[in-house]
Amino acid sequence: MGGLVDPGNAVQGAIVELTRELADPVRLTALQVLAAEGPHTMVQLADALGVTAPRLGNHLARLRAAGLVTAEHTGRHALYRVGREDLLGVLTALARYAGNENITPPDRAESGADIAHTCYDHAAGRLGVAVFALLVSRGALRPPDGSAPEVALGDDLSAFGDLGVSPAEVAPGRRRPATACLDRTHRVPHLGGVLGHEVLEAFLADGLVRRGPEDRELQITTRGRRRFGALLPEFAP
Repeated sequence: MGGLVDPGNAVQGAIVELTRELADPVRLTALQVLAAEGPHTMVQLADALGVTAPRLGNHLARLRAAGLVTAEHTGRHALYRVGREDLLGVLTALARYAGNENITPPDRAESGADIAHTCYDHAAGRLGVAVFALLVSRGALRPPDGSAPEVALGDDLSAFGDLGVSPAEVAPGRRRPATACLDRTHRVPHLGGVLGHEVLEAFLADGLVRRGPEDRELQITTRGRRRFGALLPEFAP
């Protein structure tokens, strides 16, 4: 019997091929956005990444060849989405590994904005990420699979109640009730949409956070530290 390093092993080969595609920051970020936030056109994705469409196009072609991205043509536009619904779990595990300070020490001290800040009208940073993780783990949200821009509500909405929000009383209007918004710093989703806004408003009204002096910064209050310590296992301000 030979050694475990076997070029013919299908599992080993698949992992090597995946990591090869993830080794480029443009391809990695494109997959993170598509897996968390759902389908994007080329223009939308290039704008989100801050790269030119021609540069992005080359990377998307490579991801399509690897089966990691698919394209659906509608009229003059192509809608890109992840090729596998389980990709977000892999990317999340990698992001959490990379964010472990025992493995990769930060190159600067963590700021208040890193802990909590606003992204449009909802909470982001470690606080926003912890809120999203809580809602998924308790069944209030279904884990995003990259197939749609909206995150479906789960069967048990009690976690929203613990956060001070009743989804049944929220009128979304033209906005989506819940979306997964890729966190710019931590590269895992936080909660967007109308419910993301309502959660932030509930935190502000209950005195758990207050707006800080820096742009978009949210400060955790003493009351918030106690409340979040009991409610959000993954969050330690």
